[in-house]
Amino acid sequence: MIEDEQKPMLRYLMVLTIASVVGLQAWMILFNNFAVEMAGLNGRQVGAVQSVREIPGFLALLAVFVMLIIREHRLGAIAIVLLGAGTAVTGFFPTYSGLLATTLLMSFGFHYYETVNQSLTLQYFSKNISPLVFGRLRSLAAAATIITSLLIFVLGGMTGYRIIYLVLGGLVIAAGIWALFQDPTHTNLVPQRRKMILRRRYSLYYFLTFMAGARRQIFVAFSVFLLVKVFDFSVREVTILFVVNNVINYFISPLIGKAIVRFGERKVLSVEYAGLILVFLTYAFTSSKVIVVLMYLFDHVLFNFAIAIRTYFQKVGDPQDIAPSMAVGFTINHIAAVVIPVLGGLAWMVDYRIPFVVGAVMSAVSLCAVQKIPKFSP
Repeated sequence: MIEDEQKPMLRYLMVLTIASVVGLQAWMILFNNFAVEMAGLNGRQVGAVQSVREIPGFLALLAVFVMLIIREHRLGAIAIVLLGAGTAVTGFFPTYSGLLATTLLMSFGFHYYETVNQSLTLQYFSKNISPLVFGRLRSLAAAATIITSLLIFVLGGMTGYRIIYLVLGGLVIAAGIWALFQDPTHTNLVPQRRKMILRRRYSLYYFLTFMAGARRQIFVAFSVFLLVKVFDFSVREVTILFVVNNVINYFISPLIGKAIVRFGERKVLSVEYAGLILVFLTYAFTSSKVIVVLMYLFDHVLFNFAIAIRTYFQKVGDPQDIAPSMAVGFTINHIAAVVIPVLGGLAWMVDYRIPFVVGAVMSAVSLCAVQKIPKFSP
């Protein structure tokens, strides 16, 4: 049960989470077409922009030092303004250097908000409530993704890239400005350490966070590519699959939060990694278009189970370590963002099955690791 003093923070996070999804999805949905049609980028340049997009994820740990001078919830609002600004001005800079600059601005906003979002959720909501809040925010993110896709579809038939970026980015900026004038905090909190924290007893959290990042990169880099390259999916089929996936996640995400509360992190994460072994091996060896679609949808559902890694930390970590540890965790999560796509791409050239077999092996290793999570009393 969410208490009255927690409701302002919940409302705050809900608004900013919707805004962050609108900004990110606007960038992602339009990027490839804009880069080719308007900026005239080649493959090498597109890859470079995508790499630049991950740089702020590496630098998320610097948020700890920014919070020495800016309160955490204010940093979240400023991050959303930056995300919106980066999105809004993209259409005005249809060049390689312009896309590098606007992407970096947008990405700093997105990644720093995500760091603050995770931290504030764990600080302001109890161990039995935080999984439910994470689930609700994931559900809202799925809904916001669908709405953003529809807005882009409608606006795309009426105007050009510049106006679409400007409209959607403007909406994100407006949400950030609203948040700057809000104070959803209350005083019954443990003060956070304002320095980088690395503790040996958090090593399982660090390991699971890294592995989750690696799993995400295999999915992002190769799952849709598999659908298009191996199974000849059309743009329309991929778009329909994208919408169906988010509709499913809108309803499923809150249930995952409830499952964490009822069954605990170890059982939920065990289901995730056992399921991922099946998913990756199916990606590698199926020849059925229907089965690969089902695995794609199942893969996306399992992705939401990763919130149990954060709620596990909430149960074992010192309350003062939440903010710095979420920042460090976000950086660790993004280490794989540089390594996996490059190595996986080289492996794909030998045999497209190799990245998915590696993913299955990594999932098996993670399945063994999560057995070290203790069983917590209710």
